[in-house]
Amino acid sequence: MKVSQITFSPTGGTDKVAQIITKAWGMPVNKIDLSNPDVNPSSVCFGAEDLAVLAVPSYGGRVPRLAAQRMANIKGNQARCVLVCVYGNRAYEDTLTELNDLAETCGFQVVAAIAAIAEHSIMHQYAAGRPDAKDKSELSSFAKKILDKINGSHMEVSKLQIPGNRPYKKAGGGGLVPKAGKTCIGCGLCAKHCPAQAISKKNPKETDSKKCISCMRCVVQCPQSARKVNGAMVSAAALAMKKACAGRKENELFIS
Repeated sequence: MKVSQITFSPTGGTDKVAQIITKAWGMPVNKIDLSNPDVNPSSVCFGAEDLAVLAVPSYGGRVPRLAAQRMANIKGNQARCVLVCVYGNRAYEDTLTELNDLAETCGFQVVAAIAAIAEHSIMHQYAAGRPDAKDKSELSSFAKKILDKINGSHMEVSKLQIPGNRPYKKAGGGGLVPKAGKTCIGCGLCAKHCPAQAISKKNPKETDSKKCISCMRCVVQCPQSARKVNGAMVSAAALAMKKACAGRKENELFIS
C-alpha cells in the first residue's frame, strides 16, 4: 500500500494537519502540493490498494475554487482516500461535502473524513497555535482508527454521513488582496509561489485582484514582510466573525 498526501495548503496549516495524520501511519508518504503552480495533478497515478489523504482548507465554507480545479485532474483509480477539511474555528459548512463529491468524481473510494482546526490564515487570533498538543493526539488517534478499518479483513466502503448541503452555499469572492509595501525589494518569491499566478513576475508589486484568491501565501513567503492586507478590512472581518469563532471548536472524525 502506497500512501500519498495531496494538499492545497498555501500557508501551511492544512499541511500540518495532513502530516499529523500520515505520520501516525508510520509509512513512507508521497507528498503532492496542489498549491504549487508547477505541480501537474494529471501525472499522479494511483492503484486500488493505495491510500490517499485529500486535504484542503475551508474558504468561506467551500473547497477553494483553484484546489477543486486542480484536484479534478487526478485519477483515483479506486484508491482509498481520507478527506480532510481544515478551518480556522469558524465553520466548514459545505466544504467536506464538496470535497467528497470531488473525490468520488475523481474515482476515489472515500473511507473516512476529518474536519480539523488550524490557526486562521488571516485573523491569527482565531485558533492561534492550533493544531496544538491536544489536536495532535486526537488527530493521531483518528488516523489509527482509520488504518485499523482499512486493514480489517472485511473492510466495506459505505456512504459516509458528512455534514453539508447540496447545492453548496454560494462561493464568496477573495476580497482581501495583499499588496506590496515600501520594503518590497522585488525579489519575485511571491510571484513564484503564488498558487493563482496572480502576481506579475516582471513587477511583483502588481497583483491581479481578479485572479487573487486571498490565500495569503505571498504574505507568508515574503522575506521582507512587505506584503500585507488592508488592516481596517481585516479588523472589520475579525469583528464580524468574533461570535462565530468564540469558544474552542474540536476536531471531528466521520467513519462508517
